[in-house]
Amino acid sequence: MTITLDIIGGKWKGMILYHLVSGTRRFNELMRLMPDVTQRMLTRQLRELEDDGVIIRKVYAEVPPKVEYSLSEVGQTLLPVIQSLTQWGKMYLAQSNNVV
Repeated sequence: MTITLDIIGGKWKGMILYHLVSGTRRFNELMRLMPDVTQRMLTRQLRELEDDGVIIRKVYAEVPPKVEYSLSEVGQTLLPVIQSLTQWGKMYLAQSNNVV
């Protein structure tokens, strides 16, 4: 469990992975989808996920530079985990009427 949380834990990594489940995203798309994250923090979290082999960063030789992020093969294996966490969160909110 420790290694898993080391890799996907953190305030924003789960949300990044959640948004990448639906497909490739550009940096600014992720910023729009997560308005509370700072540019610096998003950059750091993306870099850590890339270093751990969970996501792929693809840079296109264009001006301005175009960079896309997607789940790697290893990242794809997290789909059931992400789906389970999403379902658990919905169930929790429905049962407890808590606002997160």
